[in-house]
Amino acid sequence: MQIKETVNEGLQRAFEVTVPAAEIEARVDAEIRKVAPQIRMPGFRPGKVPANLVRKMHGDQMHAQAVNDVIRESVDKLMAEQQLRPAMQPSVTLQDGYDQGKDAVLAVEVEVLPVIDTPDLDGLALERLVVPVSDEAVDEAVLRIAGQQKSYKDAPKTRKAQDGDQLIIDFTGSLDGVEFEGGKAEDAPLVIGSGQFIPGFEEQLTGVKTGEEKTITVTFPEDYPAENLKGKEAQFAITVKQVKVESETKVDDEFAKNLGLEGIDQLRGLLRGQLEQETAGLTRTQMKRQLLDHLAAGHDFAVPQKMVEAEFEQIWAQLQQEAARDENPEQAMKDIEAEKDDYRAIAERRVRLGLLLSEIGQKNGVEVSAQEMNMLLQQAAQQYRPEDRQRFLDYVRSEPMAAAQLRAPLYEDKVVDFLFDKAEVTEREVTREELEAAIEAEETAPAAKPAKKAAAKKAPAKKAAAKDDAPAEEAPKPKKAPAKKAAPKADGEEKPAAKKAPAKKAAAKK
Repeated sequence: MQIKETVNEGLQRAFEVTVPAAEIEARVDAEIRKVAPQIRMPGFRPGKVPANLVRKMHGDQMHAQAVNDVIRESVDKLMAEQQLRPAMQPSVTLQDGYDQGKDAVLAVEVEVLPVIDTPDLDGLALERLVVPVSDEAVDEAVLRIAGQQKSYKDAPKTRKAQDGDQLIIDFTGSLDGVEFEGGKAEDAPLVIGSGQFIPGFEEQLTGVKTGEEKTITVTFPEDYPAENLKGKEAQFAITVKQVKVESETKVDDEFAKNLGLEGIDQLRGLLRGQLEQETAGLTRTQMKRQLLDHLAAGHDFAVPQKMVEAEFEQIWAQLQQEAARDENPEQAMKDIEAEKDDYRAIAERRVRLGLLLSEIGQKNGVEVSAQEMNMLLQQAAQQYRPEDRQRFLDYVRSEPMAAAQLRAPLYEDKVVDFLFDKAEVTEREVTREELEAAIEAEETAPAAKPAKKAAAKKAPAKKAAAKDDAPAEEAPKPKKAPAKKAAPKADGEEKPAAKKAPAKKAAAKK
């Protein structure tokens, strides 16, 4: 095998690799000798078929396989001899005009990982913002749960219904005097002001009393799910069977027992634990961003552009999905298009930090154990349908890149924890509002990313490139208009459930 370097610029490398025809033919001859004893042909005893006949029958197939094997092994040998660390899978092209009996000339292009100086971790200082969970915060959480457990009691018959009251009604809907399917219900509960029914329905029931009968006219929204009702004007004959008012929920042991707990103390303890877990997560997010900003500020090396492009494509795909779900998708797409260069810069920062964290982890012996990897596999497999889980596990175990992608977030967390342990950490007590404001400030800081008006949102987990892990930094998203309420039902039935997402497909082979 002959190697000729044709490009050596920055992280780009290109080679011309020549494999002699004799080497390829030798592989074909060896394969013929191997399979000949197994070939059966009329007129010949088993194992006695002449090699030239075997070649005539199977030579083309064996030659094609030999060329594929030579390409794969030659690229592996090239990487080893040149001591190259590919950032992504090398691009390999067989020279045009190749035919049997000729030397195979390969054009190999590859982007290599940069040589990174291990950062000096001495003097690394971080501030941990701590939020104590107060009794008042626990009380508020208890009251929020109590507010979700609303109960109603019968109001006096003289009471006129108002916002917040619950009505128990019978109703029959009709179009031009003809009842329509799904437009009738009995003993249907309706809270005035809840937005449960189509616009105009609840408003016209304000002021009704128990026992009152009333006919109202409403117009179905143009985006109503039922085709025969879209934009149509309908009449509803309504009988108010009962006006109810909200009764106060008493927060005590009995209330907690209705939730399946032993008593109010257990409920408060569970809620305190949840709040502590939430604030601990925010604290870690704030510390991690400090750390990443510190590392980013001290390192500015060239990064493989193919890795940047792969990272950008993932960020961009997520942003496009969010824009498509926006109330005004065209404007949302224009907004993100205007900031496309900023998102590309974010992708480059993420790749650079990923390579840096990987270097720190490797130099300091940070590893993901086989047991941890197996747990990751099992957790990831639960996202798939039961019949697809084994296929997913087999795929990840056979594809190093897929395994690296799965491993990357955990490896990153372990490196970050290692750096937290190395850092000199000072603590400062703050309120939750102050902690959230600090995170928001870091999200929009120029050191962290290009200035944005919008809050950041976590981008999809990035693909690991080669053996390097990249941090799952958060990517910004443009401001989004409030989500439009789904068209409420006016037929007393449950709102239609969202379509069930199809089972997640196993990752396609790269």
